[in-house]
Parts: sequence; structure tokens; C-alpha cells
Amino acid sequence: MSSLGRKFALRRGMTALCAGAWLACAAGNAQALDSSLTATGASEDLQDSLKTASAVMSAGDRGLDNVQELIAAAQADYQTLVQVLYDRGYFSPVIHIRVDGREAAYIDPLALPSRIDRIAIEVAPGPQFRFGTAEIAPLAENTAMPEAFAPGAPASTGAIRDATAAGVQGWRDAGYAKATIDSQRITANHAAARLDAQVRLRPGQKLRFGKLIVAGNSDVREEAVQRIAGLPTGETYSPETLQTVNTRLRRTGTFSTVTLHEAETANPDGTLDVTTTLEDMPKRRISFGVEMSSNAGLDLSMAWMHRNLFHGAERLRIESSIGNIGGSEDIEGRLGIRLDRPDRLGPDDSIFYTFDIEQLEREHYSVSRTSLGIGARRVFSPDLVGEVAVVGMYANADDAFGDGRDFEYLGLPITLEWDKRDNPVNARGGHLLRLETMPFFGLSGSKSGGRLMADARAYRSFGATGRLTLAGRLQLGSVVGPAQSEVSPDLLFFSGGAGTVRGQPYDSLGIDVGGKTAGGRSFLGASVELRGQITDKISAVGFLDYGAVDASSFIGSDTASHSGAGLGVRYDLGGFGPVRFDLAYPVGGDTGEGLQYYIGIGQAF
Repeated sequence: MSSLGRKFALRRGMTALCAGAWLACAAGNAQALDSSLTATGASEDLQDSLKTASAVMSAGDRGLDNVQELIAAAQADYQTLVQVLYDRGYFSPVIHIRVDGREAAYIDPLALPSRIDRIAIEVAPGPQFRFGTAEIAPLAENTAMPEAFAPGAPASTGAIRDATAAGVQGWRDAGYAKATIDSQRITANHAAARLDAQVRLRPGQKLRFGKLIVAGNSDVREEAVQRIAGLPTGETYSPETLQTVNTRLRRTGTFSTVTLHEAETANPDGTLDVTTTLEDMPKRRISFGVEMSSNAGLDLSMAWMHRNLFHGAERLRIESSIGNIGGSEDIEGRLGIRLDRPDRLGPDDSIFYTFDIEQLEREHYSVSRTSLGIGARRVFSPDLVGEVAVVGMYANADDAFGDGRDFEYLGLPITLEWDKRDNPVNARGGHLLRLETMPFFGLSGSKSGGRLMADARAYRSFGATGRLTLAGRLQLGSVVGPAQSEVSPDLLFFSGGAGTVRGQPYDSLGIDVGGKTAGGRSFLGASVELRGQITDKISAVGFLDYGAVDASSFIGSDTASHSGAGLGVRYDLGGFGPVRFDLAYPVGGDTGEGLQYYIGIGQAF
């Protein structure tokens, strides 16, 4: 038997001894233990890995303190430490584990000592081996093999394992779903400190997707699951496609569990069936929101959602809100309904219906508006989503240009969102870009035009632990076509408040019209925050906001502007995002004075 074979035999023997000790002996007395591990000639990193893996060295932390437990830990460490050394390329190790001077491997499990005072582990790693032969065949075309598996490279079982996995994955990516290891030959030449590794793969048959079989305890109709999943029956098998199917089912928000299992064997026609096991989320959910600022008062919101309304994973969301409670303006409110049907258009598309009725009471205008729409949503990738809709809109407004003015529009809102943030509710890295454009066609004498809004955000963390985050935001808006007086005021732009410039009163910056203030046809907003994490839950924030509004469709050099700055604190609530408290003061412009405060859930942006 080779030295490598003897080592594997020794490991099996140690496992048997360990099991015997546990089954044959009664519990011993609890005691303190003096343990040590030395590895002569090993690097500091390797010594740390050995100590971390050793059951003896962690016995105190794990509460192992009687004779039977300590003997079992010592005997198990032979196998554990050998595996650590093999993974690092040391294939000729010598390991001694002495329990009060006796080799642990030879302690009779039926005649254990009455107590243990000291366990000393001595490791002689031996030379680090290098690969002589490093061969895996056959390989599928374009298979990316790890650089660590090559002749002359430091040898390790980890490198062999990673290379083998890459070889099998290469065949699976090419459509050979049942690719596996056919044989492997690993030979250690101890005299030359060389390891020869030869692995043969068995690709099997190239397969195509068969049926999607729906299992589990779900109330969603099977045909709806089939449409949403979009498994391409008849096309060449692909693990990436399976991941896409999984993602499509998960993003409906209907299922708490989605698992995909390939059939053990292919069908005679060369197809491979896939079974998806689904478990439903609770069908109904209710949520609440609250936000407060010193000028606008208290805003309350509530949303109710049904996740599977017609048993097709449809999502009905009803939102209601009341604002300006205790604020300087009259109370305003909104009721919004949206129904999403993911099983209507295709696996990456869905159809939605919207209805909104809202009363807006702002310092410079009030609007009663209603809208009804139908649209489609397209998921281009996990990071890129788009929507297009046709919406009928009616508004009755009182503003700087008169009272009781009616506006009727047929709008075509188009939205595109590219979200690469690492955490949507508390980002520390990545970016978000959201573009909204809406051509609107006037009805009953209303003027036609278009509205554009862009919102770009970026985040970057610094330091070894990423506890310092720089966040920036840029907003651009424009209305083209009609004059200010010919547009419903809710389509125009104001600046000031929590969403634009903190420290300035809400919607305080606009365009002067005969001593009154109207919205502008263009808007520029910029914000920067420096967020510092103090504890795991608490963060401090410093920020500066800027806003500008112009009467024309583009910001000019003489555009009116204002700014605000302040400090804030955040308390992280986990998946809900942080509770936010900001204090801000105006530092530019003449639209406000005095300290403003803001309370809400989630980062400001």
C-alpha cells in the first residue's frame, strides 16, 4: 500500500475508534484542559488553519470537557488535520496527538483514563507537493479551467476538486446534463514531492428540456406556473436557463420556496424533465408607513396586498395615504390600486392595471386628479426593468394661473430602471438609474406635450470594513411643449423638502407669477451624503442638498436655486431599512429659514 493509501486507511480507523468510544463508554468527569498545537516549519497561515479546524483546540468553546468527548475529539483530529494539510498540498505529514503523553490513536475505548490534563498536537507537514501530471479529459469546448490545476503548480486536493467541478460544469453548460466523473487516478511520489492527478469525465448524452412538472402545496394553477416559468421544452439543456426559470417564479412574490430538481434519468427521446416544488407565501399582507417633517406635518400610509388573487400569481395592491396632518396645508389623501398579472404575456412580461384618485394640497396649488391605465412590464435582466402604459388622466386645479382649471390627458408613461445597488433599502455600493418619460396628448382643449424625469444614484464604501459610505444623487426634470399656464400643476416642478432639498420648506422654490408661485418646466436636484457606521445598528450622516427650478424647459444660468445642509442619525431595522432622523438648515436661497426636521423609514435616497 502507498503512503497516501496508508493515510486514508488510518483516517478510516480513527473514525471507527471515535464511534466506539462514544458508544461503549459512560460520561466522565468534567475537567479543565491544557491543549497545544505546534507545526514545525509551517507558515503562520497554515498553523492558524490547523488550529481553527482542530476539535481539540476548540474543545473549550464547544463545551467538550469530559473524558469521552476529549478522546473522541483527539481521535477525530487525525482525519481533520490530514484533510487540512492535503487541501494545502502537504501529502507526507506526520501527526502525533498525545493525551497525557499517550498517542490518542492507541487509546483503548474500553479502558479510558479517569481524567485528562493535557493534549499536545505535533504536526510535521513535510514538503509541499507540486503537480506533475494535471489532466482532466475530455473537456467541453470553452471550458474555463482553474489556473491552480496545472503541471508545476502547488498541488492540493482543493485544486483537483475545483478543476473536476469545472470540467463537469463545462459539459453541463454545453447541454450534457448528466456529465459525471468516470474515473480518477491520484498518485503521490513522496521522494520527489510530486502529485500526479488524472481524471476522466463521462459527458453522457446531450439533452434537451422536457416537461416542467409542478409539485408542492401551492394554490397557483399549474398552467399559470408553466407560463410564468417559461421552461423552453425542446431546447438544449442549460443550467443558466434553469436559474432563469427559478428567478421568474421567485419574482412573482407569491412563493416562499421555489426548488428545481432535474430527473435522475433522461427520457428515451433525449429530453430531461424538471420538477419544481413550490410553497406559497401568506396570501395577504398589510403594511404601514409614517413620515414626519416640521413643515409638512405627519404623513400616514397603509397598503394591503393579495399575492394570488385569481390563482395565477396575480398581485393586487391597494394603497391609501393621508398627508399634511398637523402641517401648514390642508389634509390631502390618495387611494391607489394596481393589479399585476404575471401569467398573461410571457415568462419575462406581465400586464398591469392601475387606478388612482388623489387630492393634493400644496402651498402653491391644489389638485384633484384621477387616472386609469393599463400597461406592460418587461424584465430584461435581474437588474434592468421597463414599463410602458396607456393612462387616461383628469385633473382639476387651483394654482397661480387661476382656480377650477380642468385638464384631460391621454398619457404614455415609459419607465426604465437599472438597479445595481447591493441593498435596495440601505445601499453601501452600486448605483441606480431611473428614467421616466411621458408624452401626454391633450383632450377637450388641453395642450399636448411631454414630461421627462431622470434620477441617478451612486454609492461607494471606504475602509477595510466598509463602515464609511459616500452616497450621491442627481435629479433632472423637464416639461416640453405647452407653457407653464397650459400644464396641470402636478406635472410641473417645485423644490424643497425631504425628497429634494432638506432644510428648505416643502415645494418652497418655484417660479414667481404676479406675486404667486407656480411650478417650473425644468428642475435640477443634487444631494450628497457621508454615512458613517458607529455600531452595527447606528449610523451618523452628514448631507448637503441643492435644488434649482426654471420657467423654461432647460435649466439656465440665471435659474433660481436654494440649498440646505444638516446632520442625521439612522437606526437599522434590518430588512425594512433604517429609521431616519434628519436635522437640516437652509444654507442658500431665500425660500426658508430656521431648522427643519425629518423622520421616516429608509435612507433619504
